[in-house]
Amino acid sequence: MIVRFGYVAMSTVIKDCSPSKTMTMSSFNKLGDREAALRRLEQLAKMNLHNTLRLLKHNVGSDIKVYRLTSKLIPLATHPDLQDWNPFAALAEEFAEVGEYIKKHGLRVSFHPDHFTVLSTPRPEVLASSVRDLQHHTDMLDALGLAATAKNNIHIGGAYGDKPAASARFRENFAALPARLQERMTLENDDKTFNAPETLEVSRSLGLPMVLDIHHQWVNNEGELPWELWPDIMKTWKSELALTDVRPGELLPPKIHVSSPRSPSDPRSHADGVEPAPLLAFLKRIAADTPAVDVMIEAKLKDGALFGLMDAMKELAEAGNGITVLDGASVNIEP
Repeated sequence: MIVRFGYVAMSTVIKDCSPSKTMTMSSFNKLGDREAALRRLEQLAKMNLHNTLRLLKHNVGSDIKVYRLTSKLIPLATHPDLQDWNPFAALAEEFAEVGEYIKKHGLRVSFHPDHFTVLSTPRPEVLASSVRDLQHHTDMLDALGLAATAKNNIHIGGAYGDKPAASARFRENFAALPARLQERMTLENDDKTFNAPETLEVSRSLGLPMVLDIHHQWVNNEGELPWELWPDIMKTWKSELALTDVRPGELLPPKIHVSSPRSPSDPRSHADGVEPAPLLAFLKRIAADTPAVDVMIEAKLKDGALFGLMDAMKELAEAGNGITVLDGASVNIEP
């Protein structure tokens, strides 16, 4: 089984390369001249896209093919007071340059809209804000020129005292979304509310790919082991034919998230790095029936955690363990 590792948004290795430079609404208003303030936001966005391209070049040089883009590429893009602003025309060239680089090098990129993006909400104003956020993320992927295999990953959301009702609201609100938003969505189990079996049920009912977070599953489960769910989770990816970065007819590899608990007293928070043993135990359990899987590392050290994990994998490979290091960010795992 081929395993490719990726990381989230920021680098702790490359200095002065933030793709998330921003401005507060207070600072925006203090500028006085609204048009000048909007041009300032566009300049910040151009800087973010420039740094994104720098990070992607760093990734390619390090054999990293999986990467999560920051949601903050365009500062204040979804702020209620700026809904008449469309920055994409001013940023078209920068988005196109980043998108071409992604396609040229066969990179798998995604977004993870924040926890305020919830389709299970009973509040109309929160739903409207959530849909607006999903539209913005989809607009960014479209501006990059990427096929629908580039996804927006979200959680189901809160239970609001009635989990079956919240689940039903999610399905109803998802069904009302434009097709262009639906086709770019994946669902992930969370660490407090909708566990992996519940998320899998919703994913299957809506035909959505499910991203299994094995850390979340460890702290929020019904007694199941993660690899027991894997055959059904893998089936949710069967319809995801890759259109860009793999050969026609191949399937987009399923994706999982991995992180390690910060401490026994704080099991939900993420540690700086990734403990290889639990991850390897999971990967070995699924290796026999899984040709490939992509692993998004959600650790505080970002790409530094990826490099640390690869160092550990190299040591394990030298000792046998059915691991073969393929390059700087991928391995082959035997059952």
